[in-house]
Amino acid sequence: MKKKITLEYTINSSPKVLFPRLSTPGGLSEWFADNVNINGNLLSFFWDKTEQRAVMVQKKENKYVRFRWVDSDETDSQWFEFRINIDDITGDTALIITDFADEDDRDSSIELWNSQIAKLKHVIGL
Repeated sequence: MKKKITLEYTINSSPKVLFPRLSTPGGLSEWFADNVNINGNLLSFFWDKTEQRAVMVQKKENKYVRFRWVDSDETDSQWFEFRINIDDITGDTALIITDFADEDDRDSSIELWNSQIAKLKHVIGL
């Protein structure tokens, strides 16, 4: 069974700059996947020769976006989410990622997110 992973990254960028990179095919293909296509609410993510499909199930402009994997067998762990949080005191922007991974894959999953977020920061110019 997959376990929930919550990761938080400080990203010194405004939600208006960050959100399109989390919620649009063009933005996601800059850092998250090699290519992303959209057909209605269905997104196809491509990595090398692998394709995974997800549906955007929730979205609030400049706040969060949640995707549900179409091909997953597990019902409660078949989604991932990007949430933008602004600290009330410091004004820092944090990107909070919720994902799921098998216990054996947890570390490699976190490493993959770390590498993807490094790419995201580079794309934004940080």
